[in-house]
Amino acid sequence: MFRPSIKKMDPYTPGEQPGPRERLIKLNNNENPYPPSPRVRRAVGQAANAALRLYPAPRADEFIACAAKLYKVPGEMILAGNGSDELLAMLFRATLDRGDTVAYPTPTYSLYDTLAAVQEARVLHFPFARDFTVPIEALGRARARLTIICNPNSPSGTMTPVRSLAVLARKLRGRLLVIDEAYVDFASDNALRLLKDHRNLVVLRTLSKAYSLAGMRLGLAFAHRSTIEALLKVKDSYNLSRIALAGGAAALSDSAWMRRNVERVKKTRAMVEVRLRKMGFEVPPSQANFILARMPDHDLSRVTRGLRRAGILVRYFSVPSLRDAMRISIGTPAEMAALLRTLGPLVRAEFGEACRRSA
Repeated sequence: MFRPSIKKMDPYTPGEQPGPRERLIKLNNNENPYPPSPRVRRAVGQAANAALRLYPAPRADEFIACAAKLYKVPGEMILAGNGSDELLAMLFRATLDRGDTVAYPTPTYSLYDTLAAVQEARVLHFPFARDFTVPIEALGRARARLTIICNPNSPSGTMTPVRSLAVLARKLRGRLLVIDEAYVDFASDNALRLLKDHRNLVVLRTLSKAYSLAGMRLGLAFAHRSTIEALLKVKDSYNLSRIALAGGAAALSDSAWMRRNVERVKKTRAMVEVRLRKMGFEVPPSQANFILARMPDHDLSRVTRGLRRAGILVRYFSVPSLRDAMRISIGTPAEMAALLRTLGPLVRAEFGEACRRSA
């Protein structure tokens, strides 16, 4: 009944979702610990009216107009999606036939592997260096039909300099380069300015992280007009609800609220990085709303299970390159204090002299 490739492929595995009666500290899905702008709640309430019987605007005109104003990019160069995940799916669908190549550094966002499997594409994995430096030269030589850089990268939180992305875009002229900037609002730079010089570039953004709208599913693609026109051919007819579009437009109109929350997250992130290093963890410098904590040559699965028993969820990836690591989303100061109080004794019990006593 289903394609053989679908039967064989592994689905994307999201982070654990607590049950309705579980009271857990949730630091595993990179969600924002702070609420969205009050304007969002008002806009959603106003949108819940008799007009819900009508289909939404197929091109999300008002939402895109807000994005164009905020990011200073023409509306014809913007496409709205049901989260940036839908935009990624459109890109895979529009560019890759069976056997075509898609390339990206690893470890990275595992949905890329799932989307490639759906298209029966051939994946070229390029391992990051130990410090998560992107292999720009190797990716450029590969000249895959589609190349993706998650920047800042997940799960490492590390940032590839925008000047390096410009070099890669030149090397890949005539091939599509996607910069997945889901976490870029927590970073010091972004790639939007490269669009004017690189027709082969697509920059993806989401409102799930910095704008605190993970439950609303809103994403944006910025690209040359010809790329947007191609993606429109594979877009679902009415892919965003009236409720989501109203909330998204309201969120973008209050970017000051978002920036205040981002600064709170960054302040907490800096404190947690220091505390984790004092425990003996290696922590790559993060420019996202999460931290990757590594204990080299030690499997952290039991530590993450211990945190789970204590009511704290973090993300553990059971792949060889990440068995010595866990990804920790940045929560409120109180949530992070609870994490650190619990983690210190767990690490000392598990590894003893392999770690230093926490401060």
